[in-house]
Order: sequence, then C-alpha cells, then structure tokens
Amino acid sequence: MRLIVNGQVGDYPEGITVRRLLEALGIEKKPVAVELNRGIVPRQELDQKLLKENDTLEIVTFVGGG
Repeated sequence: MRLIVNGQVGDYPEGITVRRLLEALGIEKKPVAVELNRGIVPRQELDQKLLKENDTLEIVTFVGGG
C-alpha cells in the first residue's frame, strides 16, 4: 500500500495502523505528533486508526534541549 510520510512515498502492508507505522519507522517510543490527511490523530487513537492507500502523514518528533 502506498503512503506518503513526511513527503516521502513508501510501500507499507495493507491494514497497517498508525501505531504499527510508527513501529516500522522506529519511532514508536518517542513523543510524536501525527497528522493524517491534515487532521491530528489523538494519541489514544493510534492503535485503532487504519491507514488507506495514498494517505498522507506528517510525523513530528519532539526534541528536548536547552
């Protein structure tokens, strides 16, 4: 299935959830904000939100520092 993640086109398994995508990208344990097709995905919905062909996601990770 074709997804666009942070401007990059990639192929991912059918029926993948946002949480599984984060795991595939190696960022599931980091604090992130996920935008799906221009709408924010609440953290409590990451496990249930199924992705579809041509969905567009922006994933932002937070970096601490001083």
